Amino acid sequence: MTFTVDKTSQQPFYQQIVTYFIDQIQSGTYGPGDRLPPERELAARFAVNRSTVVKALDELRSLGWISRKQGSGSKVLEGRWGSRQAPLSYLRASLDSPYLQQDPFVTEIQQLRQQPHVLDLYTGDLPPALIPDFAFPAFTWEDIRTEHQQVTPSGYRPLEDTLLRHLVDAFGLSANGQKLVITAGSTQGITLLMQVLLHAGDCIATEDPSFLFSLPLFSTMNVQLVGIPQDDEGMLPNALARALKERKIKFVYLNPSYQNPTGHTMSLNRRKTIISLCQSYQVPIIEDDVFGELALTETPPKLKALAPETVIYLGSLSKLLGSTIKIGWLLAPEALAEQFAQAKRRMAIDTTIFPQMLANIALQSPAYVSQQHVLLQEMSERKAALEAALLPFREDWQWQSIKGGLYFWLRWRHAPLRRSDWQVFLRHNLLIAPAFLFSNETSALRINYTRLAADEQALFIERFRTITTQLKEQSNERNH
Repeated sequence: MTFTVDKTSQQPFYQQIVTYFIDQIQSGTYGPGDRLPPERELAARFAVNRSTVVKALDELRSLGWISRKQGSGSKVLEGRWGSRQAPLSYLRASLDSPYLQQDPFVTEIQQLRQQPHVLDLYTGDLPPALIPDFAFPAFTWEDIRTEHQQVTPSGYRPLEDTLLRHLVDAFGLSANGQKLVITAGSTQGITLLMQVLLHAGDCIATEDPSFLFSLPLFSTMNVQLVGIPQDDEGMLPNALARALKERKIKFVYLNPSYQNPTGHTMSLNRRKTIISLCQSYQVPIIEDDVFGELALTETPPKLKALAPETVIYLGSLSKLLGSTIKIGWLLAPEALAEQFAQAKRRMAIDTTIFPQMLANIALQSPAYVSQQHVLLQEMSERKAALEAALLPFREDWQWQSIKGGLYFWLRWRHAPLRRSDWQVFLRHNLLIAPAFLFSNETSALRINYTRLAADEQALFIERFRTITTQLKEQSNERNH
């Protein structure tokens, strides 16, 4: 350790130490689970007071980089990577900033994904073979130019009209006083929400675990994600109430149907309780319903249907039509929707006309319902096949059936796993999403069951059995 504080710098000593350790963690010098040297040793090495070291370590803990426990010292967190915060005083703005880097585990997955013999149950999309196939008419350049005349800051008008009718008819949403803003997928919708509703230092409450914790974009705005525990029925109301009372929560972000990553569907009673709680604190709800078109069984009413003025509804067709058709939307009260549309204009965010035209044609197609039915039938068969394949592993893994969406959540029944244990999946060419991408938990995983074809079942069972055996062996070695 050769670092020394720059005593000629205007930056406080403790912030220089924070910067140093973040760089060391990002570079891999300190890995997940590694302990940092004791406070007295660090004070001597850096030639600063111990109180300065304590302040730096407390800052690292509050930003999500380390844990600190009385008598046990400081340790690099093994959990989520993307939700770690960059200190506002020196947040790096460049696109190659380490605070924008993805989790190293995800980088390894992306490198393996194109390799032969890999089973990819990580990717969050339908496999190409399951994506509905719609017939589209031929377009001339003049046709596209003509249709472009109907594009406003909120989107392509014909698609807005078609989509709004679809949401009213299919999901029972109300169009009264509501307006749609078309986005290039759900991530752009999240970006607009952040631009309009948030400022640096604000807090968002969301389920824990949640896919939001895997998105590095929050650290770039210094927005803090507050994870609220959930059970099989969804977010726990008492825990949310404490957060609303103790923190200045700007909005609650929920994925109540087929939650990513757990697959849970919030019960009707829980939905009503959460809505009532948010209304009492006058905190809006963002309902992320990107899997809304992928219901395998009957689902409780949307939050937006239960409380139109409290809920901003975020949806997408990308999960149904494939990620190449990046079409999403925000449905919000008219005045707020206008702010989203103007934010799109200010940020020069463009939602391309061509995918909007294709989405409009697909939604209007007489084959839409039948194609969706065929897809849901195939999804049901793959869901049942995975559940059957997992039956021999009940002593080692715990899971629940799901009502829709893409994901199963499997929890390890034995001693807690470490972040490093998950490398065994990569060594056996089985790509999954470990819990630490979405939470500080390290003993569960997400599987996209739709990507497991019938002719791959035997290979999956073979690899999963080998991996499970090795995980138990690794755990036993540590405990003995």
